[in-house]
Amino acid sequence: MIDVAEDSVGARIRAARAARGMTQADLAGGVGVSRSAVAQWETERSGQIRGNLTRIAAVLGVSVQHLLQGHEAQPDPAPENATEVALLRLYRACTDDDRAFLLRTAARLSRAAERERERAR
Repeated sequence: MIDVAEDSVGARIRAARAARGMTQADLAGGVGVSRSAVAQWETERSGQIRGNLTRIAAVLGVSVQHLLQGHEAQPDPAPENATEVALLRLYRACTDDDRAFLLRTAARLSRAAERERERAR
C-alpha cells in the first residue's frame, strides 16, 4: 500500500468513504467514475480529482472544504445592522468584475484603517 499523508485529500476521501461504510466501487458508482479512479484519488496518484470534488463530497455527505482542508466552513456572520444588509444587497446586484473591484477596494480601506488604529496606539 502506498503511504499517503493523513492530512491529504486522498486520506480524507478514504476516511469519509469508510465512515459511511462504502467501498471504492460504491463511491465510484455514485460519482460516475471507475473504481480505479477512486483508488488513485485515495493514494494521491491522480490529477483528475478537482473536477469531481463536488460530486465526491455530495456522495460522501461532506463539504468540499472538508475534503480540501479537513474542516467544515465556518458559517458567515449575519449582518450586524441595516447598513451591512444594504451593502450586501448592492454587492449581490453587481457584476463579477465589479464585485472583484469592490473587494479590492474594501481590502485596501481595511488595511488603511488598521494602519490608522496602529498609529493611534
